[in-house]
Amino acid sequence: MNARWNTRRSARRNTPVKASLAAGLAATVVLGLAGCDRGGNTDLGLALSTMNNPFFVGIKEGAQAEADARGLHLNITDAQNDPTQQINQMETFTSQNVKAAIINPVDSDAAVPAVGVANRAKVPVISIDRGVNGGTVGSTIASDNVAGGRLAAKTLAESLGGKGKVAFLEGQAGTSAARERGKGFEEGIKKYPGIQVVARQPADFDRTKGMDVMTNMLQAHRDIGGVFAANDEMALGASKALGGRSGKDVKVVAFDGTPDGVKAVRGGTLTATVAQQPELLGKQAVDWALKASRGEKLPRSVRVPVVLVTAENAAKFDD
Repeated sequence: MNARWNTRRSARRNTPVKASLAAGLAATVVLGLAGCDRGGNTDLGLALSTMNNPFFVGIKEGAQAEADARGLHLNITDAQNDPTQQINQMETFTSQNVKAAIINPVDSDAAVPAVGVANRAKVPVISIDRGVNGGTVGSTIASDNVAGGRLAAKTLAESLGGKGKVAFLEGQAGTSAARERGKGFEEGIKKYPGIQVVARQPADFDRTKGMDVMTNMLQAHRDIGGVFAANDEMALGASKALGGRSGKDVKVVAFDGTPDGVKAVRGGTLTATVAQQPELLGKQAVDWALKASRGEKLPRSVRVPVVLVTAENAAKFDD
């Protein structure tokens, strides 16, 4: 399995659209890529939490490439981190008679009504990257976040020689990804009694918030020797707040393996990042959605492996 974050777009095939579909396609232009199978057998919708994050752009590209390879039209929407938008988008999908919908929840609880819209319309639902805390979801496809959190804890602790004070920048509260990464990190760091977690606070997977939170933490804990940030964006913000200390006397371990994150690892401002495979997640979500649309029995969850990126192997993860 190729762990490289490959942001290069797969070659698109220009598929002629039958005239009988023209009206339906015109109605979906404002929502992005319209979704109708050429043969009328499968229409898919993908509701992303945000596209203002390179990780979710990677999911989008992987899903689109797989849809193109199968000759499908995929309607991709951006909720801009607003759970209400995901309800509206799911209503749009059902009005388009999609055969299956894929949701990347803004919030695992707040996504329940959106899933309910699809359930009532008898449209199968697959969740990606984050789980949904209710409704009927055929399968959840996500990185092994708990294992990744443990790996991050081990990497950070070993980079500090097993002792020191560390800070933890948590992800967006209410998301399964933030919860699972935190769970893995907590489990992993307990194995190192010489490590103290002296500060922890959510920064919502956002770079600017990561910088602000890290700045505030440093005011109370100037002697922090390490940081775990639950995604690359927060880690890059924290690195900016740390300035010249980042990656040197303050070790910073991140999560995602985005191009910017890998670049920072190569440059030495991040110590390591736990790389996900977003394009593979997107590809598998389309595959699983097709299976769900056929009524196939699916596993409740699918865990995609993560890989540690360090200065020694970072070149392998370049674009």
